[in-house]
Amino acid sequence: MKSVLVTGSSRGIGRETALLFARHGYQTAINCCHSADELSQVKHEIESLGVPCLSFLADVGNYEEASHMVASIYQEWGELSVLVNNAGAAFIGLFQDMSPKEYQQLLQTNLLSVLNCCHLVIPNMVRLHKGKIINVSSIWGISGASCEAIYSASKGAINSFTKALGKELAPSGIQVNTVACGVIDTEMNSCLSIEEKEALQQEIPAGRFGSALEAAELIYALASGHNYLNGQIITLDGGFL
Repeated sequence: MKSVLVTGSSRGIGRETALLFARHGYQTAINCCHSADELSQVKHEIESLGVPCLSFLADVGNYEEASHMVASIYQEWGELSVLVNNAGAAFIGLFQDMSPKEYQQLLQTNLLSVLNCCHLVIPNMVRLHKGKIINVSSIWGISGASCEAIYSASKGAINSFTKALGKELAPSGIQVNTVACGVIDTEMNSCLSIEEKEALQQEIPAGRFGSALEAAELIYALASGHNYLNGQIITLDGGFL
C-alpha cells in the first residue's frame, strides 16, 4: 500500500490533501504543530475510510521533532511514497516592524520545515529509486508581496530549492515539484475584511478565490503520475500572475 506524509494537515489545503490521498487508498500520516483537536478529527475521518493513519503533533521546522516523526513512519510502514510539504504560516505587516524572533520563526515554519522533511525522507527514496515530493508554495514567492516580505522570501526559497533538488534527484527516479498557490479560501485569509476580499477577487481573472480541494487535487495529480515532470513551479492562481 502506498503511503503519504502531509505536513500542516489539520486544516485548509493540508486537510483536504490528506483526505484526498486517503480516499485513494494511501496510508496517510498527518501532522500539525498546535491544533491537536482538529488533527484528531482529520485522523478520525481518514480511519473511517478504512485506511491506516498516523498522527503527529510536531513542529517540523525543528529537526529533532521532524526526525522523530519520520522515523516513526518508517518504523510503522517501512517506506514513504509521497511527501507533501504543506506546513506554513503567514505574517502581514512591515518587515521593519518584525522582530528578529518573529522572522526567524516564520522562516523556520515555512522554509526549514521543507528542508528538514526532505532531508529525512530522501535517503530511503533514493534507496528505493522512487518517490514524489510536492512542496506547497505561493505566487508571492514569484512576484513578492508588499507587507509579506519574509513570507515571500520563504516561498521564493522553496521555489528555488525545488528546481535545484529536482535536478539532484531526477537520476534517482524521484520527482520534486511545487504548487505555488494564489489566493485560496482558507483560514489564512480570515484576517481580511469582506471589503478587502471583494477587492482582491476583482483582481483575479477567474473572479474568485481557489478552494483548498482544488489545490489538493493538483497535489494528488502530481503525486499519482507525471513522472517526467520535475523541478517545476506550477501556479494555481486563477490567472492572477
